Amino acid sequence: MGFEPPVVVYDACVLYPFHIRNLLTQCAVDRLVEARWTDAIHDEWIGNLAASSPSLSIERLQKIRDLMNRALPSANQGDYEPHIAGLKLPDPDDRHVLAAAISAGATRIVTWNLRDFPGEVLSGYGVRAETPDDLLMRLYDNIPEAVVASTARARRNLRRSLTLPVAFLDALSRQGLARFASSMRGHIADL
Repeated sequence: MGFEPPVVVYDACVLYPFHIRNLLTQCAVDRLVEARWTDAIHDEWIGNLAASSPSLSIERLQKIRDLMNRALPSANQGDYEPHIAGLKLPDPDDRHVLAAAISAGATRIVTWNLRDFPGEVLSGYGVRAETPDDLLMRLYDNIPEAVVASTARARRNLRRSLTLPVAFLDALSRQGLARFASSMRGHIADL
């Protein structure tokens, strides 16, 4: 029985932290997931990151966005806007994320803001919200070798910093992937 990659929408908050964005994008490039995002999601993480890190220019962050879109041309979800008006979420500004999930036929929204995506609302659309740590652990449980290989490629993407495996896993843990980083420590020689 083969593995069918789940269709997932990455919320802006999981694309904001560098190492998580790198790893989640690599998982999509390696077809462990079928990632989706929107221009609005990109605008949100770019705007928030530029505001909190003045040393990062908008232009540099837009180049990262463009690289992500080139690497995963099918990830940029369009035609979601008609769904927005009919959606009710605790934060109305998050409706575009659920709308993108509906339009994409996604089964998951990957977010740190679980309370903003209540299960009782999402279940009506066949969608669940989960943290990146939960997503990566679920993938690891199902396809461990593929996840280890994808994590190794994500670390090797860091050409400028040449991050050693332990430091890479420490960074992932600091950014919220504590369970996943702990699991990957058992594969340190493969990273």
